[in-house]
Amino acid sequence: MADPILQIKGLEVAVEGRTILKGVDLEVPQGEIHALMGPNGSGKSTLAYALAGHPRYEVTGGSVVFDGKDLLDMDIDERAKAGFFLAMQYPVEVPGVSVLNFLRTSLNSIRGDELSPREFMKLFQEKSKLLEFDASFTDRYLNEGFSGGEKKRHEILQMAMLEPRFAVLDETDSGLDVDALKVVSRGVNSLRGPNLGSLIITHYTRILQYITPDVVHVMFEGRIARTGGPELADELEAGGYAQYGSPEPAVAPSA
Repeated sequence: MADPILQIKGLEVAVEGRTILKGVDLEVPQGEIHALMGPNGSGKSTLAYALAGHPRYEVTGGSVVFDGKDLLDMDIDERAKAGFFLAMQYPVEVPGVSVLNFLRTSLNSIRGDELSPREFMKLFQEKSKLLEFDASFTDRYLNEGFSGGEKKRHEILQMAMLEPRFAVLDETDSGLDVDALKVVSRGVNSLRGPNLGSLIITHYTRILQYITPDVVHVMFEGRIARTGGPELADELEAGGYAQYGSPEPAVAPSA
């Protein structure tokens, strides 16, 4: 087994004085895709934003080691440059900043040097084709007027271009129809390999029908309640979260 690129031990996180994570232990080896499932309010997104360094999420205990370094001691931009990537559940709109300028600036910042315009456009066109991202969007402001599916495709396009070492996908399937979900999943699967570790955070099992995880974790009441193989997702699809004290299903209502 590969060494874990992400090692979380006893992580405790509070939001506005309320403790949400109550001692999370989680490891993800490089090259593996792990799924983190759980009912609403269990702490899944709190974990994502705490790892990304969102100032609203206060780490009150525990440790996070990323690629051998203390992730919690890094500034947000340092985490990105070290290879940490977060695909947000609700991508923000940035008026005045075009998609193309955002991607070029982000890529040059992460790389520490500047690609020539020709090299950048070649990479952009290659990755855009993979994600079926319409080239007409390049001059539009970031996420402004985008549909839910277009926003999520752009998140994965960022991931494809930046080539992070570890990616957290926070409910990337949220709000997607089946066609958009298939495109996004195909993009994630195309990036799968020995140089990328991933944590897919989801409430429902449907994205896992297209992206097969190596390991599935169940979070409940701020802790990892159970860890298993891909079959654990099938178990949740059949029985929901009842055994963890929640009546919520693990299958989307439209499924």
